[in-house]
Order: sequence, then C-alpha cells, then structure tokens
Amino acid sequence: MSIAEASTELIPVLDLQPLFEGDSADVRNLTSELRQALEEVGFFSIVNHGVPWGAVEDIYSATRTLHALPQTEKDAITMDGTHGGYLGMGAGTSYASEIAGEVRKPNQNEAFFVHEGGYRESNQYPDIADFRELTASYIERMEALASSLMTLLALSLDLDADFFAKDFDIPSVTLRMSHYPVMEYSDNEWGLAPHTDSSVFSFLPVNDIPGLEVRPAGYDWIQPPVIPRSFLVNSGDMLKRWTNDRYLSTAHRASNLSTIDRYAVPFFYGARDDAVVKPVPTTVSENNPSRYEPITYGDYQRWFIDRNYRRMTGQTASETPP
Repeated sequence: MSIAEASTELIPVLDLQPLFEGDSADVRNLTSELRQALEEVGFFSIVNHGVPWGAVEDIYSATRTLHALPQTEKDAITMDGTHGGYLGMGAGTSYASEIAGEVRKPNQNEAFFVHEGGYRESNQYPDIADFRELTASYIERMEALASSLMTLLALSLDLDADFFAKDFDIPSVTLRMSHYPVMEYSDNEWGLAPHTDSSVFSFLPVNDIPGLEVRPAGYDWIQPPVIPRSFLVNSGDMLKRWTNDRYLSTAHRASNLSTIDRYAVPFFYGARDDAVVKPVPTTVSENNPSRYEPITYGDYQRWFIDRNYRRMTGQTASETPP
C-alpha cells in the first residue's frame, strides 16, 4: 500500500533564523507557529537551525561504518541497564506507548545508543577512529539547537522565556544510530513499530531513503515532506505530560521502503534526571485540572526503557508508568 506524502501545510516548516537574529516581532510569529504545530500536529520541520550540514553527513557516515562492523564486534558492546551501546536486530519491542496494541513483534532494526546527562553510568564505543569525539561534538551541537527551542516553547505557553532553564541545565539526551536493512515485513511487523517518543523533543535529520510515517489525529499514515537540510522535530510523551495534554505526542513508525539499506540518526532531548515533571501553571485551571501526578524525568525514562528493552536491561516494568 502506498503512503501519501504530507504537505507542508499539514506538517509546517519553521524558519529558526529569527532566534539567532533577535527580531522580537519575528520571534513572536515563530512562537505562534510552534504553538499551532504542537497543538494540531505534533510534528514540524525546522530550517536555518544553525547545525552545519557537514556534521549531519559525518554522523550518517559513522552510522554506516558502525553497522558494517563484524557482528562479534557489535555484540561485544551490547547495551544493558546502565550503559549505552549496541541493540541487535529484534532486541527491542514497542511496549511502552499507549498505541502499541496487542501485536508486539520485535522491531526489525539494529541501533547504537549514546547517552549523555541521564541515569546511564557510561557509554560503550566501537573501535572506530574518532567515533567518540565525533558523536560528542554532534551531541553538543544538537543540545544547543534543542536549548534554543526550549525558550520558544516557554513563550508559546505564555511562560517566562527561561521557565524551563533550571530543569534543562544538564539535559538527558540520546543519539540513536539506526540501521534498517532491506527486507520484506510480515503482517504487523515494522522496522520500528507504531509508537510515541518518551522525550520532550526528538530531532531527525532529513533522510532521502523513505521509511518514516506519521499519523496525526484525523489522518491515516503519511510520509513527512522531504525538506533539504532540515530536521523533522516531534514532541514526545513528556512534553504532553508537562503541558497537561495541550501539546501532542503523535504516533509514528519506521520501516525500510526502498531497495537499499536505510540509516537514521534521531536525537532525543529531555530534562535533567531529577527534574520534576508536572503540568505547567498555564495549562491547569479549575475547569481543566491536572491530569498527571508529578514524576521525575529520570523515573519515567527508566520505566520506558525497561518496558521496551527489558531483554537488555533485565528489568520488568509495569504496563503503566509510575
């Protein structure tokens, strides 16, 4: 079945240049665009984001090199409950999302995770020259980009521009370097099954190989538009929780829809491990009480990872978050 490509009217393109130029009128317009995207779709593309595209190309190249390593070398750095690292084909399943459904087949991709700032004690790295330095540099660039969006996010919620600053001084971030091989999928099987993300924001650099599909409310599965040198951004479960369901966490899935291997390098951005997440004041009222009990960002992430990767972490998590 063919999947239609969404228009930029449905999944808007936000030009971040005003954030760097400091034009207050343009920033106000950008704030309104962000608010509308998060309330209505949960996905948007960004351009003029300040990340040199050569850095993105280098990460894609490193991802291809990593997944071309002998299987024994990748298995030697397998992730576990406290360390980032390699996740083999079929080792993860999308249990944590409300939309997971009854059929939960293993995800048909392999991935490598680099974590910073969260509860993971350390990372493991492959024996590839400059790999550790390359990923650290990319993560630093992406943290700066994500931080600029947090200011815009606060303004979109009629909060002070620095409202979230104290909870994101040591952000919890993950770089996932994924490989989707060429294959035929069985019924109810995907490279990455339908799910929502656990983060505040996720950033996916544009990919020429089709595979990602999103399902905004009221629509069937659609492919996001391909915008050169852009990032596709989506809001996750923790932003939905932080905004008392005002902002969305939208379903998406991924497979390899081509005849060549597909690679993806999503970057997940969240708060410091001990940040207490509860609906912000401007989303709660007498007529719209809080839908959520407070929870630390780290506790939610631990639950999410243990649900999806319990074969690797050795932990069995409850079906619902704490």
